[in-house]
Amino acid sequence: MSDLKSKFLQVYPILKSELLQDPAFEYTDDSRLWIDRMLDYNVPRGKLDRGLSVVYCYNSLMEGKELSENEIFLTSVLGWCIEWLQAFALIVDDIMDNSHTRRGQPCWFRVPKVGMIAVNDGLILRNQVGRILKTYFRDQPFYEELLDLFNEVEFQLFCGEMLDLICAHQGEKDLSKYSMPLYFRVAEYKAAYYSIYLPVACALLMAGENLDDHLEMKKILIEIGAYFQVQDDYLDCFGDPEVTGKVGTDIEDCKCSWLVVKALELANEEQKQLLNENYGKEDPACVAKVKELYRSLDLESVYEEYEKKSYDKLINSVANHPSKAVKVVWGKYIASRGRVMKS
Repeated sequence: MSDLKSKFLQVYPILKSELLQDPAFEYTDDSRLWIDRMLDYNVPRGKLDRGLSVVYCYNSLMEGKELSENEIFLTSVLGWCIEWLQAFALIVDDIMDNSHTRRGQPCWFRVPKVGMIAVNDGLILRNQVGRILKTYFRDQPFYEELLDLFNEVEFQLFCGEMLDLICAHQGEKDLSKYSMPLYFRVAEYKAAYYSIYLPVACALLMAGENLDDHLEMKKILIEIGAYFQVQDDYLDCFGDPEVTGKVGTDIEDCKCSWLVVKALELANEEQKQLLNENYGKEDPACVAKVKELYRSLDLESVYEEYEKKSYDKLINSVANHPSKAVKVVWGKYIASRGRVMKS
């Protein structure tokens, strides 16, 4: 696996170099330097779980067959396309959420001299995905399916983002609109499809598989995505920014997070009133009151119970599914992120 990761990392500079020489646009020295810096700042700095999952899943689907250098390269290219899409999504998400940090550094739009140029940078990143796919896969029999897959997942991602933003907007007026069905709907579309399902689907297409033959696998992968989204919500409130690399803002942003939905389920009328008065405000005193309410409701223990039940269920589902790709994705994410329990 370490050799596959090493070869995966070697592909990024190749793709970047090709994009900086793209014949469709005549770069000036300044614009080439800008794109060079923008790519390095936003694309390769995360854990790369999504991209690496394509390579590892394809390897598992080959059932022990030694991969050719071309297979490793092409699956790595697909993986980097997902990382490019991820970079695009994070740039625009940080702008919409007015976030401050990402991956332990200032959000791209907060970097001096960047500002709202970041919107255009995000669009360039998304268009570069299509450029990469065309360069390396237009002669492949699954090229059309691959384009459809990326387009569909991107559509689902931003429809999920829309739900998330609309929830936050409405929530400023009425937290009673928040519910677990709504929460998991947002988690499914905003996170699970592109983070968990897309890498496996890319590997399946590379292996010559029909995606319609793997609907049960898709269901399990979406459940894995929801599990990790709840993890993220917990860390947004109770995580250490020095560890997570991000200062959580779900409370200030009035997000329909797992924690606030659980709090609304458990709170009495007086506590609900406190939430309505303080949730969704940037005032640090209001944020502190919400966090104190979470602690008084012992949401850390409530989360721990949810985490254990969900983990046990997923372990069983993954163990009983015949595909090694599901086991690879589950093992990869658990190894990278671990189980988040209350401290």
